[in-house]
This record gives sequence, structure tokens and C-alpha cells, in this order.
Amino acid sequence: MPAILIADDEQHIRMLIEQTLESLEDEGVDILTAQNGEEALETIKEKRPELVFLDVMMPKMNGFDVCNTVKNTLGMKEVYIIMLTAKGQEFDKEKGAESGCDLYITKPFSPKELKSKAREILGL
Repeated sequence: MPAILIADDEQHIRMLIEQTLESLEDEGVDILTAQNGEEALETIKEKRPELVFLDVMMPKMNGFDVCNTVKNTLGMKEVYIIMLTAKGQEFDKEKGAESGCDLYITKPFSPKELKSKAREILGL
């Protein structure tokens, strides 16, 4: 069963993304959540989701470090990571690319765009 992880420390953002993607559950997609970087990393290692929506500014471990660990340290290149962040400066985008993220989307984001991207990545 394909899985999507939503990792964000703000509950309302997690819920918004979860509600945006909930219809994918009818197509057999498992939706997982994490509220900090450490929890996100543990979930990725244990559940190996195909897609991760990852916030940058989170407690315990930031999104750049989570992404870098997943992609570069653990070599899990098959996990598609989308950084969702309010940090839209060019420097931040470069840091995202260096950490190995596949796509960088700044907040506020379009829920329709997220769902479309998820469907595309999961091949639905």
C-alpha cells in the first residue's frame, strides 16, 4: 500500500493537507503524520512512504536535516520529498536542493496543486 507522510509541527497545516489528500485513501493510499523532525525521520525509516510533505521549521530536527539524512546519509533516493515552507528566499531553496529535496513549495500553497502532485508521484 503506498503511503504519504505529512510532517509539520503546526496541527492546522497537517489537518489541511490531510483533508486535501483524504480522497486518496479510497484509492489505497495510507496517510501518515508527524509533528516534529525526529518523528518524521523515524516514520520514514519504519514505514518508507513513497511521498513526504516536509515542513522546514520544526522542533527537534528541521526539515533540511531530515531530508539530508533520508536522501544522503540513508541513501533513500526513492522517497520523494516535497519541502513545504514559508522560507521562500533563494538561499533557502538552494539549501533545500543541497539537502536532496525533490520539490520546494512555498506557503501559502494550493491544496489542489498538492493533490495533483501527489497523484502524479504515486502514479494514480
